Formats: sequence, C-alpha cells, structure tokens
Amino acid sequence: MASIASKGSGLVNQLMVQARPQLDVFLKYAKVELTPPTPADIPAIRQGISRLITGARTGAWKNVTVREGWLNTLVTMEVCFWFYVGECIGKRHIVGYDV
Repeated sequence: MASIASKGSGLVNQLMVQARPQLDVFLKYAKVELTPPTPADIPAIRQGISRLITGARTGAWKNVTVREGWLNTLVTMEVCFWFYVGECIGKRHIVGYDV
C-alpha cells in the first residue's frame, strides 16, 4: 500500500511539472483577457459600437470576405453557447424553466 501511495505522489509531481508551462501561459493570457474594462477603455468601446451601427446602416456587412464572415459566425456561436452555459449554471439544471 505504501508503494502505491509513493507512486501516486510521484505521478502527481510529474504531472505538475509537465502542466506548469501550459498553466503559466494560461495565467498570462487570463490576466489580460479576463479583466473587466477600465474607464480608459470606454472611448474605444463607444467608437467600436458606433462603427458597428454605421456599418449596419450602410450595408458594410455585405462586403466581408468569407474568412471574416466565418470568424464572425464562430464568435457569435461562442457567445450564444456561453450564454446557454450561464443559463444552465444559473438554473442549476439543463432542463428549461418551470412554466
């Protein structure tokens, strides 16, 4: 039994050593990408929203490449999936609301 425990702890240590570089990269990007916007970011956000509205009015969305259209579709699907996951977490079950 002691040999199983020592082998198990050795495997855990080896796993931690191998996973450390990926974890460091994840934490590096998480600190940048997962922070809430600062007051300095608000003008850029407003500018982006106004460009989006202007593009929708002028029909600029018709002049995108297939690659850009595909990427926009994937981003939209990701947002929808995360919304669904958040709803499932909030309801605490997968089945719909009680009506």
